[in-house]
Amino acid sequence: MGHDKAEPADRSSPVNAGRPPSRPTMNDVAARAGVGLSTVSRVVSGDTRVSEARSALVRQAIRELGFRRNDSARQLRRGATESIGLVIEDVVDPFFSHLAQAVEEVAFARNSLLLTSSSTRDAQRTRRIVLEFCARRVDGLIITPSESDEAEYLREELDAGVPMVFVDRPPPGGIDADSVLTDDFGGARSGVEHLIAHGHRRIACFSDRDSLYSASERVRGYRHALEVAGITVDPTLIHSATPESEGFARALARMLAGAEPPTAVFAANNRSTIVLLRELVRHEMRPALVGFDDFELADAMSPGVTVVAQFPGEIGRIAAEQLFRRIDGARGPSHLTSLRTRLIVRGSGEVPPAT
Repeated sequence: MGHDKAEPADRSSPVNAGRPPSRPTMNDVAARAGVGLSTVSRVVSGDTRVSEARSALVRQAIRELGFRRNDSARQLRRGATESIGLVIEDVVDPFFSHLAQAVEEVAFARNSLLLTSSSTRDAQRTRRIVLEFCARRVDGLIITPSESDEAEYLREELDAGVPMVFVDRPPPGGIDADSVLTDDFGGARSGVEHLIAHGHRRIACFSDRDSLYSASERVRGYRHALEVAGITVDPTLIHSATPESEGFARALARMLAGAEPPTAVFAANNRSTIVLLRELVRHEMRPALVGFDDFELADAMSPGVTVVAQFPGEIGRIAAEQLFRRIDGARGPSHLTSLRTRLIVRGSGEVPPAT
């Protein structure tokens, strides 16, 4: 039996004066279309058992009213929000932007919304972001932890049932959770071995702050390559700090002005490489250079910049897929994925020592 059409409630009445207009509801759509509420619900949910004629009436009413489905009640019933959170260090950093893009593609394919926020190397900010995401009932989290991150609040959220996957750095405080990392030690070792193979013995190392897991692993790989080659590690050739021009400039100038200046430089991340390239143009001496992380225009320079490439897109994809497996109910022990790097030879790392 058909239903008489009824007009939706008047939202411009004096009672509502001065208030923003309320969003149209499924009741409004049902009244405009002249069908039952259950019919609207079925059409909105994609149920094919509704006749084409009634579906057309509902779709027309939706267009006329500007109705948008409100998923809040459905999410509360299901206990899921069809969204995941991503906490990274800095969305501007090419490494993290590529990682985020890969996570977003996986989430999009799963009809899940990705919420992304940058911690800016601040442990307290990381904590606030994680707890805010959890308060919004995200289905899971992918996290790049800060080096001084506390573990207790993360452990509490894990115990409460929020799946987590850690990227770029292992879970802090011995937390038992999945992680996807780069083989930082092996990648740095291969880059320094490449310089040694081209005759270099005085090799400087510029890295990010030494409290950072990835930076400390890359410096460890640098040291290991020298030691295996029988080269004494000179601590005056190691500079570990947040990559910024002033500090790197002073350290580089000091090294190049020494009695035994380095003939080669290993830069332990893309930001360090870029800062060093800007500073090296100020010096007559141009040591060989190998960087860790590829970056835009590295192949367009003369000579091109030889790099140890890691694959942030793969890290993001694998982390997202693992997270969704956990969201779907996968159990079992935590899993560590360590991705190998690749040396890309372009010329800067093949410059022989000055004679």
